[in-house]
Amino acid sequence: MTIAYLGPSGTFTQAALLQIDPHGTDHLPVSSVPAALAALREGRARSAVVPIENSVEGGVSATLDAVAAGPEVRILAEMLVPIRFNLVAREPKPLGEVRAVSTHSHAWAQVRQWTEENIPQAEYIPASSTAAGALALSGSGTVGHDAAICAPTISAAHPELAVLAENIGDNPQAVTRFVHLGSADAPLPERTGADRTTLVIPLWADRAGALMEILEQFSTRGVNLSRIESRPTGNYLGDYFFSVDIDGHIQDERVAEALVGLRRICPTTRFLGSYARADRKAAVVAGHHTDGAFTQAREWVSALRTQ
Repeated sequence: MTIAYLGPSGTFTQAALLQIDPHGTDHLPVSSVPAALAALREGRARSAVVPIENSVEGGVSATLDAVAAGPEVRILAEMLVPIRFNLVAREPKPLGEVRAVSTHSHAWAQVRQWTEENIPQAEYIPASSTAAGALALSGSGTVGHDAAICAPTISAAHPELAVLAENIGDNPQAVTRFVHLGSADAPLPERTGADRTTLVIPLWADRAGALMEILEQFSTRGVNLSRIESRPTGNYLGDYFFSVDIDGHIQDERVAEALVGLRRICPTTRFLGSYARADRKAAVVAGHHTDGAFTQAREWVSALRTQ
């Protein structure tokens, strides 16, 4: 039951993992999102936990790209983690003496205003995770940075690190959404009434109205899109796919009907899963888009066709 996750220990991803498996011991930290997906697809892990969306920076491109290509995976659950950051160093020092700061790119984007106001002289050094840069400082070796931005759990677990500043995020309400991924044959999570469905929709034709045709499959059936982002496929310039979250479960009649229409016009649509929303927020559905309304209409047409 190994679960791969974006490590090392102490990352926000591990905090998300502990929400679904707090007492598990077989957790496999890996260095990147693609590495976590590779562990799952190659059978070295039964499942994987990765970040997919941040309330400040939007979709996590590494995850959106990794789940859109290669063998299919399924989203089994989502978790929300509030994001807080500390600035740490090997020893106490004035902020004006900080020369180079290491952290993950998404973390750096979420503290940009604070860093410009408080450590404008500091160079940014990218790290594979928010924990990696801080853990490098906790060792005795030479590193290319003298400070790091990390989760408070890291500084708490490593008292040898000096905390130069706490809670430095530009948005105190920042939250990151993480997903628990399983193989494509994993059982579909049951419908709860407060669900989300995630899709990958390749843009099958570069022509006027192509996106409108996709959106119409949802709007005419009362399905709300809570997120839509375009990503390049990497095949050639101008070739894109859409990563989409919709409100509802594939067991909902309105969602199933929308997917039928979508698959008809775009046969390469990829279903990534239907699962419970972490915030338990139920979709608002008009009366003519309820399961009963779809069932009644289908039965009426069926009766007409058999006359």
